[in-house]
This record gives sequence, structure tokens and C-alpha cells, in this order.
Amino acid sequence: MITLSQVEAMIKSELPDAVVKVEDLGGGDHLQAVVVSPLFEGKTLVKQHQMVYKAVKQAMATEAIHALALKTYTPQEWSKVNQAA
Repeated sequence: MITLSQVEAMIKSELPDAVVKVEDLGGGDHLQAVVVSPLFEGKTLVKQHQMVYKAVKQAMATEAIHALALKTYTPQEWSKVNQAA
């Protein structure tokens, strides 16, 4: 089984400047990640998600991660989300 910190490290290996929070949604293989990165600037939501999925590709291929829900933000978008909360 993969740990949440391992998934976080995988994402940060592709997006080293990212702020990453990974949560277990159940069973240890259904996860949710919130990723905030300036590398998302100017990218569509689909492209942002592709960047994260690239980072965890190996874990998903071996089914260490069965499902990964993503919420991706630029730092500016994240700031707005936090102000609204």
C-alpha cells in the first residue's frame, strides 16, 4: 500500500514548487489531492490534471492508487478560495 506522503512526494517530484495535500477517501487506494502550483498559470484545468497524473502514473499503473480526485489551483486561485472560506 502506498502512503499519503509517498503520493505527495511523487507530485512534488514533477511540481517541485507545489503545495500538496493528499487525503485518503477510503481503503488507502482512493485518494484526493489538492495541488497549488504557479506552474498551473495559463494552463487549462485538464492540462493541470494531466501534469499531476503524470507524476503518479506509476502508482496508478500498479493500482497502488485506484482513484485520485484532484483539485488544482494557481496560487492566485488558491488565495481567492481561502478568502471565501
